[in-house]
Amino acid sequence: MLVLSRKKGQSIMIGQNIEISIIDVQGDQVRLGINAPREVAIHRKEVFEEIVSENRHAAANPIDPAAIKAIRLNNNKDDNK
Repeated sequence: MLVLSRKKGQSIMIGQNIEISIIDVQGDQVRLGINAPREVAIHRKEVFEEIVSENRHAAANPIDPAAIKAIRLNNNKDDNK
């Protein structure tokens, strides 16, 4: 792990197109600004871990095609109201 010291207003670069800026420091909290291309997904670590967990659960428990058809039929009924 690379550990860097930065002050408010300073930045670090990841590759050529991701910039992380220190916006503010208050006590033990640091506000970061992240400038990256739209195609780069950026999540807090706990959110990322939840996404990974949900994806693994979905892959291990495929939905029955009949259930998908029922959901689509139900959604179509709602759209026609």
